[in-house]
Formats: sequence, structure tokens, C-alpha cells
Amino acid sequence: MADLDPLVVTGIMFSSMLVLLMMGAPLAWALLISGVGSAYFLWGVEGLGLLVTSTYGVMDNFLLVALPLFIFMGLMLQRSGITDDLFEMMHKLMGGLPGGLGIGTVIICALIAAMAGVSGAATVSLGIIALPSMLKRGYDKKLVTGTIMAGGALGFLIPPSVLMIVYAFLARESVGKLFAAGLVPGLMLAVIYMLYVLIRCRINPDMGPPAPEEERCNGVEKIVALKALIMPGLIIGSVLGCIIFGITTPSEASAIGAFGAIVAAAMHRRLTMEMMKDVLFSTTKLMGMIMWITMVAVFFSKIYIGLGAGYIVEELLEDAELAPMLVIVAMLACYFIMGMFLDDFAIVFITVPLFVPIVQSLGFDPIWFAVLFILSMQAAYLTPPFGYNLFYMRSVAPPSITIMDLYKSAIPFVIMQTIGLALVVIFPEIALWLPGVIFG
Repeated sequence: MADLDPLVVTGIMFSSMLVLLMMGAPLAWALLISGVGSAYFLWGVEGLGLLVTSTYGVMDNFLLVALPLFIFMGLMLQRSGITDDLFEMMHKLMGGLPGGLGIGTVIICALIAAMAGVSGAATVSLGIIALPSMLKRGYDKKLVTGTIMAGGALGFLIPPSVLMIVYAFLARESVGKLFAAGLVPGLMLAVIYMLYVLIRCRINPDMGPPAPEEERCNGVEKIVALKALIMPGLIIGSVLGCIIFGITTPSEASAIGAFGAIVAAAMHRRLTMEMMKDVLFSTTKLMGMIMWITMVAVFFSKIYIGLGAGYIVEELLEDAELAPMLVIVAMLACYFIMGMFLDDFAIVFITVPLFVPIVQSLGFDPIWFAVLFILSMQAAYLTPPFGYNLFYMRSVAPPSITIMDLYKSAIPFVIMQTIGLALVVIFPEIALWLPGVIFG
């Protein structure tokens, strides 16, 4: 069986996995069934030993300890009402500007990204809190929903990103370097979104009318409102500072963040046994899903690598005589298409074992490519028909906002994300400057 064409077997593996996904099978089961079937077909019972070694290798990796703690931190901060306080602060600070609440929403999304590490947290939280408030004040529904969905996707780039941790685990890269590399592009995209909202509302004030005079605050009230930033700022600064400057490992920093989130909830007098049970249960469910996917995806990729398919793809690229940058563009196009149908975890587990060695063999910086991957996943979360943030927003939006409204609202932000991606491709220093400063 080992004499079979590796490319043919690879095609069978991937097609069987995609068929199972289209039939509605969970990703973990699709990977497990196609992986076990392929391993047994190729190497018999001995091939199933890969499942054991893959499982042990995943469970023995200390880096993954950071995942449940970062998820716990984000859920605890979300449930403690800190998001509500941040939105109220932005209303006081920026409500008087045309589109001010939209600009403030992007800032809050960036802050939540730095506290939660996942995209859905900001999208759902602000869909519940900010969306009704801005619609009531006359904001354009497409501008509002697009801003919240795009801002929520900043959770991929702005550390501590859960997806970056998984990518670092698979690519054997430094989490600290990835976090540092994602910070500047993430802030760049946030600024692009804010400029877009400001310009649109300057041109057409009806899209984001300023707050009426009676709702505006004076200078003293604005300064007082800034106190809502103190606790999130301390948590974000502690976690990122410890990781980026090498004071602690990511796993140890995640414990600091989790403890800080509990303290924050207690200081807001919202820490109850019921809330703690809810956060722990939600964290366990999310981690259960992630760990199952991780174990079977590593098993799947080991079969794939064991076939030598990675070398075959490299040979095909060499035979095609494509310029190295065209290879990168082809990979990014592949991410864009896959993002229309698969979630980010499926894509990272399927493609990283294949693409990263090719990127390194072409002489590109793997940290730079990691940022390109994360930027692509941001666009994937807003791309119809199956962009996850579209469905997160649909779950909390009022009936007056249809799924077609959400598709239309995402288009300008996908264009801006593509512009941001192009800027990082053309100017790699956008991603590599901060890691270079910190890590040399």
C-alpha cells in the first residue's frame, strides 16, 4: 500500500474529510474518521499507533495550558460587565462626534481582543450592548453591524490571540514573537476602521449622528469616565508585558490574567458562585472542542507528512517555476477560499504543516507569514457564506437586520482587511519591526 501515489492518497484524505463536513459531521469526527481510515489503509494496525503518539504529544505540550486560562479570562471579563462600562465610557468621551460611537466601538473591540483572545467575545458582547444603543441613536444599521463584526475580528491579531497560540504550537514558533508581530498590524487595522467610520459620517452625518447636546459630557466628566480603563488596562498590560518582555511564559502569564479577571469581577461586585460556574462550564466546553480538534488534526497532519506529500507540493511549485512571492499570493488566495467554508481551527490544522516548510524553503520569515495567515483569517470571519462573525451577529441582531444586510455590511470591511493584508505583504516591517526591537 505504501507504493501508492502520495498525491492520490492525499486527495482521498482531504476529499473524504470535506464530504464528512458537508454531511454535517463535527470537524473532530471528520478528521478522525478520514485519518484513521487512511492510516489503516496505508500501514495497517501499526498505522493507528500514530493516533496514540499524536495524542500524547499534544497533551504533553505545556504551551497549551495557556488556552483554557485565556478563555477563562475573557469569559470572566465579559460576564463581569466590564464591556458595559467601556461602552458607557466611550459614549461619554466620543458621543459628540459624528460617528463617535462607531469609532469608540472599534476601540472597545481592540480592548476586548486584548482581554479575551477570541473573535466571538467582542462581536457578541457589543452586538448585545452597542448595537441597540447605536440603532436607537439613528446610526446606519450596515455601518454599525459591519463595524462591530470587523472590530470583533481584531481578536485574531491583537494579543493574546488563542489562534496565535495554536499556530505557534503547530509551527514551533515563539508565542512572544507572534504576539509582538500581531500588535502593530492589529492597531493599524483598527485605525483604518476608525478613519473609515469618521470619513463616512463626515460625508453623510445621517449615518452616525452625534449625540444631542443634553447627552454630552464636559471635560471633568470625561476624565472621570476614564476610570473604566484602569482595571482592563492593568490586566492587559500585565499579561502582554510579561509575555512580550520574557518575564514569564505565555502559560504563566495566562494564569496572571485569569486571576486578574477574578479580581476585576470581585471589585465590580459581580463575582457570584453562579457566574463562576457558568464561566468554568463554558471554558470546559470550548477547551473540550479545541483539544479534540487538536489531537485528531495533529494525527491527520502526521499521516499527511508521513506520505511525503509536502515534498510533492514543493516539487510541483518548483516545476511551475513560480516566483516566490506568487507562491505566497497563491497560499493567501487558498486561505481566502477556504475561509468561505471552514473555520479558522480547521484551516490552521490543515494548512500549517504543509505551508510553513514551503515558506521557510523559499526564504521568507515564518513570523511574517504567520501574521499574513492571521490577517487572512480575519477576512474569512467576515466572508459570506459562512463567515463566523456574520452568524454571531445574526444571533444577537434584531429581526429588522437580515442576513443579506450583514453580507452587505461586511463588504467594505473585507476590502479594508485586504488592503491591510496587502500592506503587510508589501512592507513586512509592519509585522517584523516590533519583534525585532524586543527580541533582536
